[in-house]
Amino acid sequence: MMDWVPIVFVTFKVLVLGIGMFFAIKWHYDQGKKKKGAETRAVLRAGSKAVVVFVLLLLGLWLGTFVLARTLGLDLTFP
Repeated sequence: MMDWVPIVFVTFKVLVLGIGMFFAIKWHYDQGKKKKGAETRAVLRAGSKAVVVFVLLLLGLWLGTFVLARTLGLDLTFP
């Protein structure tokens, strides 16, 4: 008797979230069409800054990991 409850709730959840995501994407798309290309350059600049910051943080994490591993005396050589 209780086997149908998760199926109904999961189906309802997927349906509600799917409809919500559809309208959220549609609203953002419509807002983007209003502003057209005026902000394209600013978006590209902000995106490139985010990528550069991410890569620098990734390299810092990589370097920090190897420094910590060497400090702890771990063997980092490949076989």
